Amino acid sequence: MAWLTAYDLTRERRYLDEAVTITSYVDEYWDPGTCGGGVWWDRERTYKNAVTNGLYLWLTTALHRRLPGDTVWAGRSAAAAHWYLGSGLIDAAGLVNDGLTANCANNGQTVWSYNQGLAIGAFTQLWRTTGETRYLDTARRLADAAISSPRLTRDGVLTESCDVGTASCDDNQKQFKGIFVRHLADLADATGSATYRAYLTRQADSVWDHDRDALNRLGQRWAGTTPDPADWRTQASALEALTAVEPPGRW
Repeated sequence: MAWLTAYDLTRERRYLDEAVTITSYVDEYWDPGTCGGGVWWDRERTYKNAVTNGLYLWLTTALHRRLPGDTVWAGRSAAAAHWYLGSGLIDAAGLVNDGLTANCANNGQTVWSYNQGLAIGAFTQLWRTTGETRYLDTARRLADAAISSPRLTRDGVLTESCDVGTASCDDNQKQFKGIFVRHLADLADATGSATYRAYLTRQADSVWDHDRDALNRLGQRWAGTTPDPADWRTQASALEALTAVEPPGRW
């Protein structure tokens, strides 16, 4: 994703080529022999999960959009979308659980904001590419579930399970909410939804008003509850909330 952003900013083909190289490596772990498809999370092929497949779906779609005359990545993107929608990763409430069991069923593990966000972003990009309304409908269903469910939103503020009570997030989890708002902002731009825009504004306001210290350090908990550690990871994630409310093309 970083190389594709570099390509979009510079139009230097070497960056696009690097993204192709990396995604081609990931594609080696697409395995229809287990659960009918999906990418393995690790080289040992132990787990099929939401983050790996959300990223794969987003990347295959993004490569197709940037490679004139492409059919290979288009086919992989379509296969990934079909698999994702039928995989069971999305539960009945429209929330994305962490992954699948060895028997290829939803494992009921934690609903993390970044898994939800990646799926929103991937299906939004698929809609931009194909014009198929089912993909935009999926992105909206995932977004509506996220902003209404207490498993991800509390008192209007995006909240991880590790943001609650005395829990603490690990260094990966500190960055999850930023990924979610980045992709929700893409959906807001695609749909012009006042609801999604208002939600994004609420996050930015909460970060600025409740999650910022005198040195402008931005913490883990956007609602400002404690414990609220601050480091470069929480800073990067919270900055996503602030930039998500800027008009498209501002940055």
